Amino acid sequence: MFFFAVISLCSCDEQLVSAEYHDVQPSGWSIEDVASFQIVPQDSIAAYNLFINLRNTHDYEYNNLWLISQIKFPHGKVVTDTLQYRMTESDGTFLGTGYSDVLENKLWLKEGIRFRENGTYQIALKHAMRKTGEVKGDSQLKGILEVGYSIEKQVQNGSN
Repeated sequence: MFFFAVISLCSCDEQLVSAEYHDVQPSGWSIEDVASFQIVPQDSIAAYNLFINLRNTHDYEYNNLWLISQIKFPHGKVVTDTLQYRMTESDGTFLGTGYSDVLENKLWLKEGIRFRENGTYQIALKHAMRKTGEVKGDSQLKGILEVGYSIEKQVQNGSN
């Protein structure tokens, strides 16, 4: 069983092209703090899956997470999305993986993306959480430690 788990983890890592994290302030993820990442793809033909990676603790106060993502393309195109992710089960049990107080969440951002333009792409992520009935966002989102992205080669028809 352990051998199978190790092989599974290694095969997932074979698909990983790049990943990076942005540390969040100890007091929480500020609504003003935009996690920004620069990406210079090497292959304009291959398809990739783009993920948001999030590390949180049990101090996270919500059962979901609203994010605003923005991808800026090298020639000026900008794609902005407002995204919602579930962070807990209905009974309050946190989703994600981990064996300690820190949980890792891998959240879909884009599937089958191709980086066809030469140059630097930028991914920007910020939270858009607010308490029920309030107009202004939650100024400090407690329990979020790091936010990042990962890019993986898209697997076609079960092959690498």
